[in-house]
Amino acid sequence: MSMQVTGARFPGRYVQGPGLISELGAQVGTLGRAAYTIVDAALADSLAPALADGAGPDLALTIARHAGECSEVEIARHSAAAHRAGCDLVIGVGGGKALDTAKAVAHELGTPSVIVPTIAASDAPCSALAVVYGEDGRVAYDLFLPRNPDLVLVDTAVIARAPARFLAAGIGDALATFYEAESCRRSGALNCWGTTGSTLAHAIAALCRDEIFAHGAAALAECDADTAGPALEKVVEANILLSGAGFESGGVAAAHAIHHGLCELEDVHGYLHGEKVAIGVLASLLIHGEKAEYERVKAFCAAVRLPTTLADIGIGEPTPEKLAIVAARACRPGEIMHNEPIAITAKMVEDALWQMRAQ
Repeated sequence: MSMQVTGARFPGRYVQGPGLISELGAQVGTLGRAAYTIVDAALADSLAPALADGAGPDLALTIARHAGECSEVEIARHSAAAHRAGCDLVIGVGGGKALDTAKAVAHELGTPSVIVPTIAASDAPCSALAVVYGEDGRVAYDLFLPRNPDLVLVDTAVIARAPARFLAAGIGDALATFYEAESCRRSGALNCWGTTGSTLAHAIAALCRDEIFAHGAAALAECDADTAGPALEKVVEANILLSGAGFESGGVAAAHAIHHGLCELEDVHGYLHGEKVAIGVLASLLIHGEKAEYERVKAFCAAVRLPTTLADIGIGEPTPEKLAIVAARACRPGEIMHNEPIAITAKMVEDALWQMRAQ
């Protein structure tokens, strides 16, 4: 008799609060003594002094600028430099691509990894996944790593100073967590590492949804004021930890498949991941015929500065030809679209997106 295996996975440790970069050395603790630190180039000058101060006397930092892309070339460059420097720990500081590069470099070197996100624009920081891009900027492949980061350190004072658009995009990414995990629960689909989501995974996904609905608008107002207030703290935790654990353990489905399809169009390349995912969530609700939930989520998206129409992500003229391209990519064989509990065709995706043209 076959046995169903359920599971959940998490970072080794997650800490969040204002000013935590000042405690970097103490928080890293026994993970390492010499850290190769990959920092977003745009932030390197402003954050390097705070990182050095936070490291204290017991953690030596070698600070390296990230060139902007998480590519095989960039991973190899930093891996070689970290090896030459004799580092026993890799720290990533910045947005998703710098963090993914740090995760991949730590894997190459066999060292622990510490992730310090400076924006809460996606749920990537906690995951055992790095998205590797080609030198042309297109996604090459997903690199699934054998373990999650050893420490995720989230300094909410830094995140509060970033543009609120990034926090809103993180809400968009987190919005998908519950709906996709619920689809996988209903269909019995496996998560990306081959188990079905545990009861805890689905509870986390539901809590993620509830937290962003309750606190999203207030968190954006706090972010506008560069303030790490109580609502922002709740939403940052939802965007990074709850969404990260929820998607990785609960599973992914239509919303991200539609995101992948949208990325085939040049029109959307100026928009953030979570902004496109929000459109994917709305389209998936239309596909399932959940009209009341669609209207509720659409109103929420409008309240938290997320797109609700194709025009909002640059597709001002959604021709049938463009929508066919999106739908074909979203529904291709082996795609996560097929984790849904119903069979979804390209025509169904096209019809849903057509309903979301400019209004």
